[in-house]
Amino acid sequence: MSIQANLEQVKDTFINPACLLVAVSKTKPVSAIEEAYAAGIRDFGENKVQELTEKQALLPEDIRWHMIGHLQRNKVKFIAPFVHLIHGVDTFKLLLEINKQAEKANRKISCLLQVHIATEDTKFGFSPEELLDLVQSSAYAELNHIQVRGLMGMATNTENQERVKAEFASLKKLLAEMNRLSLPSNTQMDELSMGMSGDYLLAQEEGSTMVRIGSAIFGNRNYR
Repeated sequence: MSIQANLEQVKDTFINPACLLVAVSKTKPVSAIEEAYAAGIRDFGENKVQELTEKQALLPEDIRWHMIGHLQRNKVKFIAPFVHLIHGVDTFKLLLEINKQAEKANRKISCLLQVHIATEDTKFGFSPEELLDLVQSSAYAELNHIQVRGLMGMATNTENQERVKAEFASLKKLLAEMNRLSLPSNTQMDELSMGMSGDYLLAQEEGSTMVRIGSAIFGNRNYR
């Protein structure tokens, strides 16, 4: 099937049609992104800074680029001028660097705070307790060049759908808990980025507003 046909098939399954589809184009050639772009997709996700910057330079300016991988602080400066949303902010030090580079670029950078909801140690993210402490701290409130839009989480890689669903539900519950707080002006907790090709329907059932789908659109990942 073509990329356009795959996109139509995926969108037809959506439980929530308003949920944003971020097409995960990591390892895929520019030609594949152009095909998805021609089919109407404007949000693309990459997990490596070098690949993201190379593609951004070659593709239309109205693409909204999402950094969905683990981001190293020394790489922030390369994407700060154009990145639309950074999904995986998992430390306060990274937030400080994003704020610093955003100020240099004379813009505000939108971010999601990553929460560790999986049982796997390989996943990154704040614990719920760390997150609650962070957003209520004075140092966090002083970050004027970021805009935290919500939370991101990755479920355990397992066939146990009840576990996956429970992990997504825990993130939704945490978002609701945070919205009961008095949040600073740099924070609006209205986005939940959770769900990938294998579990996006479960994620939508639990309130995801943004799903990151790669293989269901582009086919199996090209390993390098």
